Amino acid sequence: MLIKKFLFLLLTIYSLLLSTSSFSQSNYPAQTANCEVNSDALFVCGLINPEDLYQVPGTDWVIATGRISDSAGPIYAVNIGSHEVEEIYPHNSVVPNFDRQTYNRCPGPILTFQPHGITLREGSIDNHTLYIVGHGLREAIEVFDLDASGEVPKLSWIGCIPAPEGTRRINSITALPDDSLGATNFDSAGGQLWEWHSSTDWIEVPGSAMLGPNGLVSSVDGNWFYVGGWSDRALVRVSRGRTPAQVDLIPVGFNVDNVRWGTDGRVIAAGHITRCPDETPCDLSAARVAKVNPSNFEVEQLVDYKGNDFFNVGTVAIDANDEIWIGGIYGSFGIARFPQ
Repeated sequence: MLIKKFLFLLLTIYSLLLSTSSFSQSNYPAQTANCEVNSDALFVCGLINPEDLYQVPGTDWVIATGRISDSAGPIYAVNIGSHEVEEIYPHNSVVPNFDRQTYNRCPGPILTFQPHGITLREGSIDNHTLYIVGHGLREAIEVFDLDASGEVPKLSWIGCIPAPEGTRRINSITALPDDSLGATNFDSAGGQLWEWHSSTDWIEVPGSAMLGPNGLVSSVDGNWFYVGGWSDRALVRVSRGRTPAQVDLIPVGFNVDNVRWGTDGRVIAAGHITRCPDETPCDLSAARVAKVNPSNFEVEQLVDYKGNDFFNVGTVAIDANDEIWIGGIYGSFGIARFPQ
């Protein structure tokens, strides 16, 4: 009983640190509150480098990962209807509830990290498990309980999954059947896919080696990975559980960063063209978006945006009602909105 009381006291202190920490919205670098002024596109303003976006099922809320440095950044909840932006981690988060049994290789909670790729495992109507790639004090996937029952989603840290030994940088993740995860090791010199299982830890996916694997989603049945082939300027489909692996390249004409499932069953590939591959001139673009039919590989180009002073590099796109929302990094202070 004394041990339980001591642990509860530690968690309470941790929660107070989160709520009073200097790592709060008011202490971030100055944001462009009126980012739509003099812009040739619509925006949701008030975010710093929203690198990845993921809509919470059954709600109008989108989770966005921000970054202010190589080791720190906020997690936001953004409302599709009202465009309300709320920080939900580390500020306004709930006391951690460490699941030591499931995440037995995790050393414990940390106060700050740079959030990166997102995936979500659906639970009950209002409670889900949120996984976020984290950089900084450690390379790990930070795991949260997401409670969407209130006015604004709440996050409570429950564990972490340290990155595989020898990987350069885990970038994106996807929830697989049987409570497992898939992940990309983004290395333009030679990366690959990995799978995490609680019983076996990390296992490299056979036949998945490629240059610069970036974004990642998987089919509902878990039989296919769809990878953002940043170096190949393609969406890459990789079979799961087949020997030998089947790999299909679907060229889209730009450096693919993140990928997401669209509401119409197509894969949304988002990225950019920020430099030409050789000395041949090319058409640069801050944000490019295409939808790919996973059945026949048909590609539909949707957005080609040159950017502006407060939106420099597009990284992810999602369906948001009748719009395409695009997140970005490297000096991107909002979510760009385009009709579809």
